[in-house]
Amino acid sequence: MSEAAKQPPTPQTYAAKAYAATSPTSAMGPLTIRRREPEPSDVQIEILYCGVCHSDFHQIRNEWPKDLPTTYPCVPGHEIVGRVTKVGSAVTRFRPGDLAGVGVLVDSCRTCASCRDGLEQYCEVGNTLTYNAEDKHLGGVTYGGYSESIVADEAFVFRIPPGLDPSATGPLLCAGITTYSPLRHWGVEKGQRVGVIGLGGLGHMGLKFAHALGAEVVLFTTSRGKVADGRRLGADEVVVTRDAGALDKHKASLDFLLDTVSADHDINSYLALLKRDKTLALVGLPPQPFAVASFSLLAGRHRLAGSGIGGVRETQEMLDFCAAHGIACDVEVIGIEKIDLAFERMLEGDVKYRFVIDMASLKEGGREAGKR
Repeated sequence: MSEAAKQPPTPQTYAAKAYAATSPTSAMGPLTIRRREPEPSDVQIEILYCGVCHSDFHQIRNEWPKDLPTTYPCVPGHEIVGRVTKVGSAVTRFRPGDLAGVGVLVDSCRTCASCRDGLEQYCEVGNTLTYNAEDKHLGGVTYGGYSESIVADEAFVFRIPPGLDPSATGPLLCAGITTYSPLRHWGVEKGQRVGVIGLGGLGHMGLKFAHALGAEVVLFTTSRGKVADGRRLGADEVVVTRDAGALDKHKASLDFLLDTVSADHDINSYLALLKRDKTLALVGLPPQPFAVASFSLLAGRHRLAGSGIGGVRETQEMLDFCAAHGIACDVEVIGIEKIDLAFERMLEGDVKYRFVIDMASLKEGGREAGKR
C-alpha cells in the first residue's frame, strides 16, 4: 500500500463567517474560514453568543510569545453558547436543537494521568485550545467562537441546563469555571471566611460562587466605586485597599483567598491575611512575576497556589450548579462590529463585568467577509 493510501481521508469542509485579527497591530475584521463537516463523534453548533475574555486580547496582540505565540489570522473566542445543528453518527448526548457550549478546550490526549482524573486542563501530553492551537483535523490552527459556527468533539461540548440565559452563560465556560474550580478544590464551604481580591470578570464570579457555597465573603478592591456592586454580588464585607490600614484588621482571619487580579500588586500583604495552613490561589495573570517574601509563607505555613480553568466533568458540574442557584455572569451584549471598542473598554475596566458578542450581528453585518 502506498504512503498516500495510508493517510486518513481529508475531512470535508464548509465555509463559515468569522472575525479575526490578521497581525498584532490590526483591527479585528471579517474573514471566511473553513470548518470541518462533523465526523462521527462531532457536534456542529450555530454560535449564538460568545464571551469576550481578557486572554482574547492578549492572543490577538501576541502578548504571550514565549508560552502561546499567536498564528495569524487569529479568530479568538472560547466562551461559546449556541444551538446544535448537526451531530455525527456516534454522538449520544446531543441532538439538533439542543443548547450547547464550548469552552477553552476542544481536545486533550485523554490517556495521561490528568486526563484520566478528569483534569484535561492539565493534560501532560498537551491539550488543544479552542483557538490558536494546532488543528489535528484540518492542519493550521484552530479557530474560536468569533464565528457563526463551530465543530467540536462531543467529549468537549457542554450541555446548557434549562433556566440559564444563553447570553449570560458563555462566560461561565471561562470566567465561571476559573473561579469555581479553586473554590471547590480547596473545599470552600459554610462557616468559612473567604476573601476575593479584585472585582472584574473573574472576581464577580468568585463572589457569587463563594456566597452560594455558604462562606462569609470579603471583597478586596482598590476602587471605592465598587463597594455597592460588591455587596450586591455577594460580599458580606468590602475592603477598599487604598485606605490606610485597611488590611491590618483582617490579618490571620481568612480560610481561603482567591486572587483574580491581573495587574501588579503586593502579594505579601494578602498572604498575611491567611490563617495558619491556609491557601491563596492565583487565577489572574499579572504581567510581571511576584516578589514573594519567604517570611510571608513561613510565618503562617501559608500556601501560594495557582489554578487554571477546570476539567470537563467539573465544568458541567459548575453549569448545573449555576442553574440550581440562579447564577450567571453580569454581561453587556454587543455587536461584533464593536469588538475593538470593547477591547479598549475592557482594558480600562469599563465593563460590568463581561462583554458578550451577539453573533447574529456577524450575519447582519454590512461588510463582505474577506476570503482566507
